[in-house]
Amino acid sequence: MVGGGQLARMTHEAGIPLGLRFKLLSDTPQDSAAQVVSEVVIGDYRDLDTLRDFARGCDVITFDHEHVPIEHLRALEADGIPVRPGPDALRHAQDKGVMRARLTELGAPCPRHRIVTDPADAVAFAAEVGGFPVVLKTVRGGYDGKGVWVVRSEAEAGPPFRAGVPVLAEEKVDFVRELAANIVRSPHGQAVAYPVVESQQVDGVCDTVIAPAPALSEELSGEAQRLALRIASELGVVGHLAVELFETRDGRVLVNELAMRPHNSGHWTQDGAITSQFANHVRAVLDLPLGDPRPRAPWTVMCNVLGGDYPDMYPAYLHCMARDPRLKIHMYGKDVKPGRKVGHVNTYGDDLDDVLERARHAAGYLRGTITE
Repeated sequence: MVGGGQLARMTHEAGIPLGLRFKLLSDTPQDSAAQVVSEVVIGDYRDLDTLRDFARGCDVITFDHEHVPIEHLRALEADGIPVRPGPDALRHAQDKGVMRARLTELGAPCPRHRIVTDPADAVAFAAEVGGFPVVLKTVRGGYDGKGVWVVRSEAEAGPPFRAGVPVLAEEKVDFVRELAANIVRSPHGQAVAYPVVESQQVDGVCDTVIAPAPALSEELSGEAQRLALRIASELGVVGHLAVELFETRDGRVLVNELAMRPHNSGHWTQDGAITSQFANHVRAVLDLPLGDPRPRAPWTVMCNVLGGDYPDMYPAYLHCMARDPRLKIHMYGKDVKPGRKVGHVNTYGDDLDDVLERARHAAGYLRGTITE
């Protein structure tokens, strides 16, 4: 697995029951996954020689992130190393402009958009879609709200163009909420779809995920799942695909983003689904039969744990575990910094209000924003 973050850490955990030997290319020995994987190579994934040396002897390569240069992945494939997802698929997650063009070609519902060249061009686009505000995104490198600007005038349109990469302009969608459709697809075309979830953001960072999305009609849920499955098939995705969606006020779904790896909106599956996103990702990249994605309980809630004023969160376990013996805590081994994702909690049960309260209380107590 290329990349040493928490997604690699949790994917490695899912592979242990299968007896898999897991090799990791990590930036530093302190990275989340590097702390727990036995075979770790420290190196730069952007260096082709490093990547080739790492891949030698591996049965298959997969990823913790989507930043490995496409030309490097093609070189690995030329060396006979299976890369999953492959470069032809992964380029759609790396480049938002490429993604939008391809999804439009497929007839997938998307916000109105186009590549813009400068602030004046952004103003012209705003006029085309009915005026400001509009959303400007750097086509590469953005995540967790980074590389995304809500622009309300030409005076605010300058920063996106300073990154030196193309800028995608999109209409600002009037949406009810954000949803995510998570699916997993294997090389021979088997695919499974998890329940569509509601994803709640705070300051551009995922805060809470509710599975399944409350009060989502069966018709719209099925439409979102079918859309995600079709995108995976058309793009040739192997492994986990998260399709982030807007639910609009007029009862439609629009594709916001794609992620071709295990995803924050799927962390609930660790404790709330029969087969987690991580276990199914491992099965898919190894071309094993996929597991059952159905939920174990009527409701599961995931809340991210962000760093706060307390660098040592472990004393808070005493309160959280005693208060809620069913609580599931997943920490990533990261140094605590304010606002940094350092873990998540999962709760599940029959009553949504109770499940939500338990998850939010635990995440808040671990962060230090709740003290009783």
